[in-house]
Amino acid sequence: MNVRFGYGSPAELGELSEILRLAEQADRDGLDHFSTSDHPYLAERLDGYAMVGFLLGRTEKIAGFVNVTNLPLRPAPILARTAATLTAMSGDRFILGLGAGGAWDRITTMGVPRLTPAAAVEAFEEAMVLVRQLSGGGPAVTSGTHYPVKGLAASPVRAPEIWTGSVGSKSLAATGRQADGWIPGHAADWSSEPYLRSRAIIDEAALAVGRKPTEIATIYNFPGAITARPLPRTRDDEGRWIGGSTDQWIEELTGAVLEHGAAGFTLFPTGPDPYDITLKRWSQEIAPAVRAATASR
Repeated sequence: MNVRFGYGSPAELGELSEILRLAEQADRDGLDHFSTSDHPYLAERLDGYAMVGFLLGRTEKIAGFVNVTNLPLRPAPILARTAATLTAMSGDRFILGLGAGGAWDRITTMGVPRLTPAAAVEAFEEAMVLVRQLSGGGPAVTSGTHYPVKGLAASPVRAPEIWTGSVGSKSLAATGRQADGWIPGHAADWSSEPYLRSRAIIDEAALAVGRKPTEIATIYNFPGAITARPLPRTRDDEGRWIGGSTDQWIEELTGAVLEHGAAGFTLFPTGPDPYDITLKRWSQEIAPAVRAATASR
């Protein structure tokens, strides 16, 4: 099994040199992906898509994605063209992270009408269908209630993988029907009740349309500290992972893959160590060891 390892990048305007240095370091060290957030209503943040495109242009092997795209601010037909461009120019190193939109009080400050939760999920699923219809060549297409495009030809570039950040039951079901991967919300992991409840909805929806649940990979946003010495406890009183030594991380993530089917991890470092030191431990020690221990799965 090819377990994917990545990291969540800083995205503040004041961290430009750090952002670039980390991406180049991760690329050299063999990490699979980097990610950034999508909050264009925050003036101190870099635009997620501009940042991903720039970093893909400065790297050679690592993939990039927005974790996750704020769909109400990036209409699906335009998003499909953006995805095709990034896929083509990077040599298939773009992943489409997609969300229905959550921070509506912020989203509406940019002039976008508020959608009901049900309408937002409808648009979310329609966007996944439309991105694929507008990829890989083929005839002109017509689609949908929220994106009623007419006579629009598909790009010859193949569709990227789609990883969603679904949380609610309806968007989880849409993930089961349409997506390639799922990023559990609120950094929930395989030991949590929200994960178990949510994954069951995805699997049921996948089966209902003739898909295998294993077609939807689970890639975890995973915060934690990588410490020089083992910790007496690697989880807090609520059962959330807080980190540990390299060996403790390797044991935990190997178990997640072999016992719970985890397909990947995106590290969000915590703790006092500099970001680049933590990222080196992640890429040079933890990732290779977990890949070796799970290679025969």
